Amino acid sequence: MTAEKNKMMHIACGEGDVGEYVFLPGAPERTIQIAKYFDSYEKIAQNREHTTYTGYLDGVKVSVTSTGMGGPSTAICMEELTKLGAHTFIRVGTCASTSKKVGIGDVVIPNGAVKMEGTSSHYIPMEYPAVPDYFLLKKLEEAAIKLGYKYNIGVTITKDSFFTQTEPETKPVGYELVNKWNAYEKSGATSTSMEDAPIFSIAPTLNSRGASVMLSATNYNKFANQDRTSLAEYETRAIEVAVEAMRQIIKADHSNK
Repeated sequence: MTAEKNKMMHIACGEGDVGEYVFLPGAPERTIQIAKYFDSYEKIAQNREHTTYTGYLDGVKVSVTSTGMGGPSTAICMEELTKLGAHTFIRVGTCASTSKKVGIGDVVIPNGAVKMEGTSSHYIPMEYPAVPDYFLLKKLEEAAIKLGYKYNIGVTITKDSFFTQTEPETKPVGYELVNKWNAYEKSGATSTSMEDAPIFSIAPTLNSRGASVMLSATNYNKFANQDRTSLAEYETRAIEVAVEAMRQIIKADHSNK
């Protein structure tokens, strides 16, 4: 399970390198953006798609580790972080809107995920729902309210392939994909991304907690955003909500000890 010098094979971190509370962005470049909100931080490791910074929030050790895109690398990341003592995970990322309820720049806090992917089936039965830890979800909502950001709580769709969403009609099974997307939207799903269902499914099997906060990078039925400067400004909203929520989660955890 580990590589040389007792480092984890994929995230390249070892004992004592990470905190019990971890932020999980998909993109490696987002790790430093999150770490800058810590009271102090240092870069711990960078291997493959996994970059890790560790620091402190209100005197408690916390970490941020990038998962890369999709379920398989997210699962590996969570497994190895858990082996090093982590037990609380908040995904911080972007998503696309699948509802008129969500517009570009909105904060999205999923209360469940459609398992349109394969990784979660390696952990839990298909009929078992992928839902975040309720306590973490509530703290994320409280943080969004405190910071004054427009937010949506709803079901998100986790997929394995980006282009089978944006160009389903070009695929051999396009007829099936189009019908599924229509069904999910008509059922009330408000967003889509690629990591939430695995996080929600895997965390409880590891005796851990997982939740997610995202920033909508699109308006409904718009799959491309050309104004990258504005999007970068919006992304800080999800980060700020995640950090504020984590502060309150840590405070609550430690007050109960």
